[in-house]
Amino acid sequence: MKSRFIEDEIRYTGEQLRSNFALDTFGIVGDSIVAFVGPCEVKTEFMVDMEDLKAGRVIYSESMLHFIVEHHDMDLERNILRQLVLAAIIKEQLNGILGRDAVRRAHTDLYDGDAKLSVSIATLSPVSALIHFGVNISSKNTPVTTRGLDDYGIDTLKIAEVVMKEYVSELDHADHARCKVKWVR
Repeated sequence: MKSRFIEDEIRYTGEQLRSNFALDTFGIVGDSIVAFVGPCEVKTEFMVDMEDLKAGRVIYSESMLHFIVEHHDMDLERNILRQLVLAAIIKEQLNGILGRDAVRRAHTDLYDGDAKLSVSIATLSPVSALIHFGVNISSKNTPVTTRGLDDYGIDTLKIAEVVMKEYVSELDHADHARCKVKWVR
């Protein structure tokens, strides 16, 4: 699995959550996790969460750290479990940097008290399983109460690199664990 931090700012609209985004945009072939910084404003036509769409929710942030994950398999439940792993890694890293348990995880969402730190969705394309995980950098002008990396003084590039490294490591470990066992009768 490949990982890369993209230094160019990219406005996340939801359109990036598609098969082969990393290949088409950055030349990365195969399973990947890419991270980049940019505003977030998910357009209605790219809204994946049907509950958010029906409720007319707005997904907006002036600045977010975005992770786009692509796995070339077609198992949505497995992909949601990967999404949970990614959320747990980000929570663990944030709390480690802060030196306290300020961030809690409610399934795939991260909170500090009632302030939301993240947005996330897992879905399928015709050829792959996809995850978008966005962590607020800015907490200004959001449609709900939020906290962001800037509120904590956290370096965006450093946390992005550590999260991607840990995600790849966890999935490599799962693959190794799957391959090292024999079947039972």
